[in-house]
Amino acid sequence: MKQVRIGIIGARGRGSIAKYWHKPDSRSVVVGAADIYPERLEEFKADVNPEAFVTTDYKELIAREDIDAIAVTSPDFCHEEHAVAALQAGKHVFCEKPLAITVEGCDNILRAWQQSGKHLMVGFNMRYMNMYRTMKEIVDYGVIGEIKAVWVRHFVGWGGYFYYHDWHANSKNSTGLLLQKGSHDLDIIHWITGRYATKVSAFGSLDFYGGDKPNDLTCPTCDERPTCTEASPGHLIECAFREEVDVEDNNMVIMELEGGIKASYLQCHFTPDYQRNYTFIGTEGRLENNELENKVYVKTRRSNTERELSNRVYEIKEAKGSHGGADPNICKDFVDMILDGKQPVATPIAGRMSVAVGCAATESIRSGGKVVQVTQAPDLAAELTGSGQ
Repeated sequence: MKQVRIGIIGARGRGSIAKYWHKPDSRSVVVGAADIYPERLEEFKADVNPEAFVTTDYKELIAREDIDAIAVTSPDFCHEEHAVAALQAGKHVFCEKPLAITVEGCDNILRAWQQSGKHLMVGFNMRYMNMYRTMKEIVDYGVIGEIKAVWVRHFVGWGGYFYYHDWHANSKNSTGLLLQKGSHDLDIIHWITGRYATKVSAFGSLDFYGGDKPNDLTCPTCDERPTCTEASPGHLIECAFREEVDVEDNNMVIMELEGGIKASYLQCHFTPDYQRNYTFIGTEGRLENNELENKVYVKTRRSNTERELSNRVYEIKEAKGSHGGADPNICKDFVDMILDGKQPVATPIAGRMSVAVGCAATESIRSGGKVVQVTQAPDLAAELTGSGQ
């Protein structure tokens, strides 16, 4: 195979990354898309490939012999069904994060992946951002010694628009935003420390959004639109204060990772600014980023090595492409994985473990903050050979 032929399930939204795969004169081409909304399919053809096969039935897409790989960019609650079906149809799969909205859903995808013999990649594009790749490199070089503590603050300044004006705001569709939005942050904690969380305790609540507005109320039809602080500025139009909203907008998670590393994670959806602030404290120093300045700071402590002689500031270089240049790179890696056998930066197991932590934290919140053990990944090799029975 010299060129990967890709089909997209979920033509708009995150499906917009299709443009990075559609390179007819190179190593990948987008030949089809499925979406339940016909108008989105027409937009897809206009923006990506006018000759693409389009359908409102994803099963027609994955059944095509002229498609080698499927990108699952549909809503979160569809990931399990779409990814499993594509793998069982013999397609390589790129699945946008989170891998699924339950641990069981993730494990079903992993089993289908192992049985298929095909490639599976999770859409953890933050691993491809220059900021976090730099932080990973600093830690891996031992600059701050052995990590013992992690502190993460995620200020979701556009949280209302992104997550409370559509399907995300109902737990049946997302489980909760610690899983949906937090899966990136939980994964970065796992990736940079090199350890998975083993247990969590969490507290959270719906402090700002939700309320008593009718579930069918939309911003364009609302009399309060001129004075509402959350009036939708774009195409997501469901009222953020409707009755069905039931996912927490203010969360705090305390975690213990393998090796006894302590970590905390704050996620708030009604802050005025948007940024992620990570701090890693090791036996020889502290590492912290500032997204607004586009810098990473290292402060060292006495270590009886030359590392203690200076503090350091890293100025992160800008990269072209959406999500800070991450999207074109993760799309390229998916193609390289299929054609060249290149190992992905994030394993499917990593995708499963971020969901497992998000589910455990959500369970803790909704049961009064009790300590919840994070379910560890199944031994897929043993299951396939029968020794895991």
